[in-house]
Order: sequence, then structure tokens, then C-alpha cells
Amino acid sequence: MKDIAEDLNVSVVTISKVLRNQGDISAETRERVMRRARELNYQPNWVARSLVTRKTYLIGLVVPDLMHSFFAEVARAVTRKVRASGYSVVISNSDEDPELEAQEIEGLMGRRVDGLIVASAQPDGKLKLFHRMRDEKVPFVLIDRVIRGVKASFAGTNDKLIGQMATDHLIEQGCLRIAHLRGPENTPGDGRLEGYKAALTAHGLPFRKSLVISVRHSDSSGYEAMKELLKKSPRPDGVVGYNDPVAAGAMKAILEAGLRIPDDVAVIGAGNVHYSDLLRVALTTVDQNSTALGEHAADLLLAHIESKVPVKPRTILLEPQVIVRDSSLRKRA
Repeated sequence: MKDIAEDLNVSVVTISKVLRNQGDISAETRERVMRRARELNYQPNWVARSLVTRKTYLIGLVVPDLMHSFFAEVARAVTRKVRASGYSVVISNSDEDPELEAQEIEGLMGRRVDGLIVASAQPDGKLKLFHRMRDEKVPFVLIDRVIRGVKASFAGTNDKLIGQMATDHLIEQGCLRIAHLRGPENTPGDGRLEGYKAALTAHGLPFRKSLVISVRHSDSSGYEAMKELLKKSPRPDGVVGYNDPVAAGAMKAILEAGLRIPDDVAVIGAGNVHYSDLLRVALTTVDQNSTALGEHAADLLLAHIESKVPVKPRTILLEPQVIVRDSSLRKRA
């Protein structure tokens, strides 16, 4: 950096800011610095830099399932946002396993990441992992899932509202026996179940425990659960899926049974993953705005990392939105 600064007659601080894509540097100066850096084949010495700044410019992102495109989209948004501030992201997949998640986080802390964004699989009451992060003074932000008892910044969506909006929509389409494929016993799963119940009550419809089946995150789980629901008499005429993969699996079971979607069974999911409108029957969903979610989580973490004083935890809750497609939209007589 010193050679580049001397060549261009600018300060080393200016060179550092340009190479980290930070600071209020003119476009002309930025272009001159980058051109000279390319000419010299400049490669930053990250070890030396970390010794000086006591930062690695690495952020850890821990998610339960990278095969679920919702989390893949969150990861892309986080990466794009922090890259603009000179950070790189190390992504770990916990497979919804609390022990594996703890191992992955320990490994990331061992690499001295500057902070963590975690969509945690830890059950309520299991706070040891978060106490460990606090002890190590590693800033962290929770995303998508609240862990009760942990005071931390959080970026997520109003899960009760997701369940309520999804159920309201099916009722508006004329469904009276609405099933719910409920998710894991975490805050999204619990919140969406609560919203489902609230919508039934608000419309004067009974809650039937027999129409609620617990599922995992996958389409195969939704497929098997829907096959069980179709054995009931009378069968449900609407289904609220915990997420889009679960709802997609349910649609496969419905179509295999020779039934029509949405005329016989209407279906709605949550997440608005990228393939939802490409299915055999385009899937109605509740959009959680995964891109904005990732960006907000990144902003929260950067605020904690870069502040010279402790930052109070903040919560950002995004408002969901129903995206109506063919899987639920019934024709009116």
C-alpha cells in the first residue's frame, strides 16, 4: 500500500479505504488506486492486516438448511451487503442439528470471525452456546428465529401474522376444513401455528387438532404428511404449509391422489422461494422478503462490530405479504 500511495501521491489511509471499498473517496481517485493496484498485482496481506486492526474481516453465517432456497437467498443478501464494507462471509450449515450447530460456531470462533449471524436450531432453554459467544465477546445477530432468553439483535418476520394471513386467505377462497402442516417447535413453527388458530377463531371456524400434522422443512415431509391428511373423512379442503417446500410436497400428494388444486384442495406456503411460480401449479405463498431480511441482519451485525461502544440490541420485524397464485385462487361462480 505504501508503494501505491507514493506512486499516486496520496495517503496510505486513502489507499486502505479504496481497497476496502470504504470511505468518501472520489470516483477518479478510486479508479487511479485500483488501476495501480492491478498493475502491481497487489494482494492484501490479511494476516498482517489482522494483527494491526485486530480484525479478520470475516463474518460467520450459520443456517439450518442451505438446500432451502430461502436461506440461500438470505446468504446471498448478507454476503452482498457486508462485501461493500470489506468483509467476507464464511457459511456453515447446521442441518437443523443443535450439536452440529454448536460445533460449527466453535469452529468459526476459532477462526476469529468478527461476528456471527445465526438462524439457530437450539431449543428453548439451551443457552450455553450463546453464553459462550458472550464470554468470547463475539458480536452476534439472530435471524429468522428468536431464542427465548437470549438478548440479541434480531431480524425476522412476524410469524404469527404469516400463519394468520395464510389461513385468512384460504377462508376467503371458501375453504372450511383447513389443515396445517406445522413446522418444528421453534419460534417460526410456534408463531405460524398460533396465527392459524387465531384466524380460525376470528372466522368462527373450529380448531381441529386432527388437521394439524408436524413436519420438518422438506418437501418429502410435506408429501408424507399430506398423504395422511387425505385419508381423513371428510378430507381437508385447504392446507397451510409451514414453508414453500412443505407446501410443494403437499401438492405432489394431492395431485397423485387424482385431486385438483385448488378446486378440491387449496394450498398456500410461506417464504416465496424462487421456484414457487415454476411448479406444475404455481404456489400461493406468504413472502418473507428474504433479501431484505439478510440485508437487515448484516446491517445490525456491522453496527455491533464497528461501534466503539456497546450497541443495544435491536429487533427488526418485516411485514409479510400474500402472493396469490394458482394453488389457492378459486374461481367465483
